[in-house]
Amino acid sequence: MSIVAEQVDGALASAEGFIGRIPVRNLWLLMLYASDLFRTCGIGKVGLEDSPDDLPDLVAEILAHAVEVRQRRRLSLGYRSRDAVINRVRGRIDVLTTERHQLLDRGLVACRFDELTIDTPRNRFVRAALESISRIVRRRELAHRCRSLASCMKSMGVSGEPPTRAQMSTDRFGRNDADDRFMVSAAKLAFDLAIPTEVSGANVLSLPDREVTWVRRLFERAVGGFYEVVLSPQGWRVKCGGALSWKIEQKTAGIDKVLPSMRTDVVLDHPSTGRRIVIDTKFTSIVTNGWYREETLRSGYVYQIYAYLRSQIGRGDALADCASGLLLHPAIGQSVDETVVIQGHAIRFTTVDLAASVEEIRNQLLSVCDGSI
Repeated sequence: MSIVAEQVDGALASAEGFIGRIPVRNLWLLMLYASDLFRTCGIGKVGLEDSPDDLPDLVAEILAHAVEVRQRRRLSLGYRSRDAVINRVRGRIDVLTTERHQLLDRGLVACRFDELTIDTPRNRFVRAALESISRIVRRRELAHRCRSLASCMKSMGVSGEPPTRAQMSTDRFGRNDADDRFMVSAAKLAFDLAIPTEVSGANVLSLPDREVTWVRRLFERAVGGFYEVVLSPQGWRVKCGGALSWKIEQKTAGIDKVLPSMRTDVVLDHPSTGRRIVIDTKFTSIVTNGWYREETLRSGYVYQIYAYLRSQIGRGDALADCASGLLLHPAIGQSVDETVVIQGHAIRFTTVDLAASVEEIRNQLLSVCDGSI
């Protein structure tokens, strides 16, 4: 059973400030590491990881400042489709509606057209984020500032209905609205921070399938985002979500349809020292029951990281020939850190205690680069 499933079983018994047995403050920290705001702006450098309880206040400050800057330069406009009965032709004529209601006899015509509006999904999303985070910040003046900005956007014509995640996923930034990127990144993080506390007295991650998917993806993105921001200044190259290819010598016509692909979660390269660390994150217990012993590493995961390493040797890449592997699992009150060398490749199996202090979590994540693998 995964640690997430164990948390579901004890969800109703969760203490205030916890999701299962994971402190909300640590979930907030993972959300920060996983966010585009952390990657693009490096806000972790101001030391907020030392006080994640204040993270909503910091994000609210960043979001409020971004909105104020955009309001001074006017919020971005967008086009929306509209159907209307008007007294002149605009856009395309809706012939069926016009004839059915005999609008021409009254000097009217039904048209379908696009019009500029400030009530775009992007602006509605930002307004909803201001309202959401104003409910969880600690400082009253900051909560009032967020609510005032949301009211100002309302007076400008931005409606209160927030867009869906699917609508926001299709939002693209052009050259003329690139300034919105920072504001939207802050809004997304503000929404995520509100998730664990928006339902009073209940665990919002109540469905096992949804909880496993949501927290697993959060953990994967958090690990990649943390290494990308923290290690890049130290000369490391960080690649998240890279694909690996098999070293194929011969193949049949249909093998490409059935041969599994290989995709790593994080790859760390340090060219000056010739080190490469291939990291695969798993949101399950690092050990399971074995045939002849109480605990054993999951064989499928071992085979997987072994394939990642051995399939890349002999291709003229010196870093791949001596690469190390890391299987990184979360844990609650459990610590595992073991290493084995197989055919010249060091493979490390370690855990990150999500119930530990922020400093301990950071140190556990950074320990993969201490030269022990």
